[in-house]
Order: sequence, then C-alpha cells, then structure tokens
Amino acid sequence: MAITSFSFLTLVLAAAVLYRLLPQSARWWALLAASLVFYAAGGAAAMAYLAVTAVSTYAAALLLQRENDRRRAMEEDKRRETRKRYDRRRRLVVGAAGLMNFGMLFAIKYWDAAVQGLSGLPTLGLVVPVGISFYIFQSIGYVIDVSRGKIKAERNFPRYLLFVCFFPQMVQGPIDRFGHLAPQLYAGRAPGAEEVRDGIQLMMWGFFKKLVIASRAGIVVDAVYGDAGAYPGCASVFAVLMYTIQLYCDFSGGIDIVRGVAGIFGIDMAENFRRPIFSLSLAEFWRRWHMTLGAWMRDYVFYPLSLSRACAALGRFSRKRLGGMFGRILPTSLATFIVYFIIGIWHGANLTFLAFGLYNGIIITASILLAPLYGKVKTALRIREESAWYRAFCMARTCFAVFIGRYLTRAPWLKMSLVMLKRSVFDLHLRQLPATVLGLGMSGGDCAVVAAGCAVLLAVEFLQERGVKIRKTLAERSPFVQWLAMIIPLAVILLFGIIGNGGGAGEFIYGRI
Repeated sequence: MAITSFSFLTLVLAAAVLYRLLPQSARWWALLAASLVFYAAGGAAAMAYLAVTAVSTYAAALLLQRENDRRRAMEEDKRRETRKRYDRRRRLVVGAAGLMNFGMLFAIKYWDAAVQGLSGLPTLGLVVPVGISFYIFQSIGYVIDVSRGKIKAERNFPRYLLFVCFFPQMVQGPIDRFGHLAPQLYAGRAPGAEEVRDGIQLMMWGFFKKLVIASRAGIVVDAVYGDAGAYPGCASVFAVLMYTIQLYCDFSGGIDIVRGVAGIFGIDMAENFRRPIFSLSLAEFWRRWHMTLGAWMRDYVFYPLSLSRACAALGRFSRKRLGGMFGRILPTSLATFIVYFIIGIWHGANLTFLAFGLYNGIIITASILLAPLYGKVKTALRIREESAWYRAFCMARTCFAVFIGRYLTRAPWLKMSLVMLKRSVFDLHLRQLPATVLGLGMSGGDCAVVAAGCAVLLAVEFLQERGVKIRKTLAERSPFVQWLAMIIPLAVILLFGIIGNGGGAGEFIYGRI
C-alpha cells in the first residue's frame, strides 16, 4: 500500500475517525488495527516476518528485564553475583535476538546476492517486504536499551506490537526509540486543531516533493540507467544530477508525509531529515540525512566498538608506535570507518553499496585524521571558518562529494557506475546536453517544473535553516492567508503531481531497504 495512494489516505482517515470515537484508554487499538491492515496489504510473508521480529524481541526483552530485576534484588539484599555471569547471560539473550532478526534480514536481502555464482547453494528468491530493516533495527535497539537498564520491558504484547509496526514509520522510518515513541502511542491524546492542520500541511509539503519533483526527475534517471551504454557523458551527468534531486525529494518527502500522518494523531515522531544540503562536511551531511539511522549506529555500533577492549588495545599500540594526534584518533577513526561501511551494506545487497560505504568511510575517516593539518593550513591562510565565503565553499565541496557518491548508489552493478563516471569526465560534450535532455522523456515543461520546484524547496529550506518557523508564521496570519496556504499547494500537487505527472508516483526509494 503506497503512502501516495488513495487507499492509504482512506486508511488514515478511517483510523483518525476511529481514534476520535474510542475512549482515550483504548485509542491505541485504532493505531494497532490500522498498522496491521497496512502491513497485511504486503502479503502473508510480510506478516510472518513481522511476527518473528515482534515475538522474538518481546520475549528477549522480558528475559532481560527478569535478569535486571534479579540483579537489583540481589544488590538490595547485599548478596553478590559476579558481574561476568550476569553480563554473559545478558549478552546471550541480546545475541540470540540479534542473530535471529539480522539472520532473517540477511536471508531476505542478501542471501541470493551472496551465493550468486556459487555452485551447490540454492537461491531463496524472497521478496523484501516494506520497512523490514527499519522495524528490525528499531526492535533490536529496544532490546539493547532494556539490557542496559535504560527502559523497562513492555509486558503487554499488543502494545509492544504497535511500537514495532506503527504504520507511518514502516515505509522509510524513522527508527525511533521506545522511550520517545511508545508513551505517545499509548497515551491516546486527542490532538488539537492546530496539530491536525500542521500535520496536513506537512503531508502536502511531502506530496509536493515526491509527486511534483522526485517522480518527474525519475523519468530521466530510469531512461539513462535503463540503457546507460547508449548515452554520452553529458547524459550521465544530468541523470546523476536528477537522481540526486530525486533521492533528496523522495526521502525527505516521504519523511514529511509520515510525520504529518503521525501528527494527525498527536504523535511527534523523531526527526529524520534536517536540510543536509546546507552541510559543511560529508560527516555532517550524513548526520542530517538519515538522522535516526545515524543515531542508531552511533549508540549501538560506534560507541561499543570505540569503547571495546580491542579498540583500547589498538589505541595503546597506535600511541606507542605512531605517537601524536594520529595515534590518539586512529581507533575512533577506524570505528567511524566501520560504521559507514555497515551503512553502505545496509542500503542494499550490491557491490555498488559496498563501494558507496567504502567511499564515504574513506573520505570521512581521512577528514578526521587530517583535521590537524587542515587547521594549520587555515591558520596559515588566515581563513575564518565563520566567514560566508568559506561556508559557501564547504557547502559546495560537500554537495560535490555527495554528487560523486550518487554514481555508485543507483546503477544495478558497479561496472556501470564506473563507466558512467568515466564518461562524465572524458566524454562530456556539454553542447549535446539540450538535445540529450529532450530525448530522455522529459519535456521542456517538465524541466521547468523541476527547476521551479527545486527553487521553492531551496528557498523554504534556506528560511528554515535561518530559524524561520514557516508553519508558525502562517498560523499567525489571517484565515484568508491560511486558506491560501492550503489551497495553492493542493492545486499545485493536483495539477503537476497527479494530473500532469507522466512519470507516476512510483515506490519510495527507501521503501524496500
């Protein structure tokens, strides 16, 4: 069930009506029913995968809670049990839950790619259901938080199931935390008129980015990547540019839609996208891009790695043998590299994503290691980091690095990515660009719509980056202005996103991750 479809909007409307009709203590049942209906539309296999994750992590959390309570009781009774024995049981439960769920994820997403070309190993041909990576990561994060004693395990299984499969976040996140999301799901608070209005406005902004910009830019992307060998280098550059725009608007638009839907129920989902186009470095770009994934990797991968005994031993070795700043930051730099390598693999079972993870990991790790040298250069050249021209240079540099990385993430195989990159450098022929663009399925009007849409997007995000609260500002205007702020975007979406959109909405790019 696509979140841009009429059936999804009907589901949201029905759930909102039922949510209002039920007493406050029972409203979470409306959210659970809508979530199960949404996921059941994906088929029996999707429901089975969801059940495995929900049951296994629910049981693991209860076992961990029992261990936590047992240890607490022993401490109160002044009895002692070795911490090593307690930690061993805790790691066993967390490891079993992780192995079961990540093993299932590997079988569904990566097995066929891993055994391709190997004789004697059969392929499974499993279809990746919507949102499986998101709810597995969210559920394992919950288990780890219970094991650390940060939260208590939820004993009511239907309530926990709602946390796992809350339907707005199933398409492309965010990967929320139990302590933030669950209390809102269970509270049954009726949102005010302003919250509902803000939710609808956020949804329309998301529909604008997805239907008007992303799907139209995707026409060129599909054409070039469908037969990359038939196009010159200028077509490759333009296709990657359109893909960069498509992915930016597709992902951020989808996040806006689902956060808007949650807002209709008075639920504030975790922020997942914060204008990464204004980032000053590649590391900052990814901190702003998929914020909850980055936070998950930071808390459950980076910190355990950087604080591990192995990393400590590497630190002692590097300080002794290498000395200086390099020796001190090498262990954390290595942990950073591993994180970005894993993020690359997380995006898909393809060498292109492996290369993408390596590309980002190498650049970001090198930036950390070379930071002292950069500081000396800036001091010698008397460069002020807060100056406008330097910030603009850093933004342009970051956008260029992201643009090059996009060559890797869309092609079906790595060789095509490298061939397109090579042609973009040695076979550019910019004079062919106008004729080439018109031969890729986009009309002059389509190009104008994408350009105008990007201009509006950039203007809005610039204001937001400067601290302007656009929806709050509109709420302070007259009712006439507020109605115009609803009608004009709706008209634009209908005219250019639905009626005049020859490319169709299409699936969300992150939907099958």
